[in-house]
Amino acid sequence: MPIDFSSPGNRNTYALRVADPTWTQGITALIDPRGLRVADIGCGGGIYSTSWLELGAESVVGVDFSAQMIEDAVTRADESPDLTFLLADATATGLVDHSADLVFQRALVHHLEEPVLAYREAKRILAPTGRLMIQDRTMTDVRRPGSPTHLRGYFFELYPHLLDFEAARRPKEQQVEADLLSAGFSNAERHTLAERRRTYASIDELSDDLRARTGRSILHELTTSELERLIDYISAKVDAEKPIEEIDYWTVWLAAPPRQFFDANDSAVLGR
Repeated sequence: MPIDFSSPGNRNTYALRVADPTWTQGITALIDPRGLRVADIGCGGGIYSTSWLELGAESVVGVDFSAQMIEDAVTRADESPDLTFLLADATATGLVDHSADLVFQRALVHHLEEPVLAYREAKRILAPTGRLMIQDRTMTDVRRPGSPTHLRGYFFELYPHLLDFEAARRPKEQQVEADLLSAGFSNAERHTLAERRRTYASIDELSDDLRARTGRSILHELTTSELERLIDYISAKVDAEKPIEEIDYWTVWLAAPPRQFFDANDSAVLGR
C-alpha cells in the first residue's frame, strides 16, 4: 500500500540520515549556497534543509504538507534560529513573494499530480536573481542495473512490476522541461547526480534499514513477505564481509524565471 507520510508509524523515516558529501559536492558544483535564502519545498524530515544551512545559506525554510514530517524536521533542527518549518502545500506555500533566492524541490515532483503548479508557486516566491533546483529520479535513473553499490536496481530485478509503478509516477525529462517553460522558467539546465545514500557497516544494518522501509516510499508497495524475499535477494548479491556503500542516481534541473517576470518598479525586490 502507498506510504502515508502523515502516519505516526512513519515517524523519522525521512529524518535520520545526514546528507552525504557526494551530494554536497554535486550541488555546490551547480550553485553557491552561501548567503542565500533557501526554501526547501517538500522538505520531509529536514535532512536537506539542515544541509543547506550548514553549507552557508543565510536562512532556510522547509515546507511540507505532512504534520508528521514537519514535527520530525523541527525536532531535528534543534531550535536553530535560521531554520524554520511550515506546514503547507507545495502549490500554495504561504511564503512571501520574492522571498527566496533558491527554491529546492528534492524527491517532490513524482508525488505531485500537477507539478507545473508547484513550479508556478516557486516562481512566485523567487527573487529576481533566484533559481529553482529540482532533484528527482527519471526512468533513466530508475533503470540503472542493480549492483553491490546501486541496490535500488535489485528492487526491479526481483520485482519487475515495480517498474510499472515507477513509470507511472516518475517525471520524464522532456516533460519537466516543458512544464518549467509553461510555468514561466527559461533555460533549464539538466544534470546527473550520483549521491551516496549511506554506508552500512554490515548486512544486518542494511537489512534493518530495508525492513523499516526507511526513506524508500517504493518499498511500501511490497508486502512484508515480499520485502523479506528482497532482503534475502540483496544479501546474496553483496559482500557481507565488508561495509556496503549505497549510491543513488538522480537528475537535477536548475532553472530561473526571466527577469521580465518581475515588476521593474519593485525597487524593494530588485534592490536586494
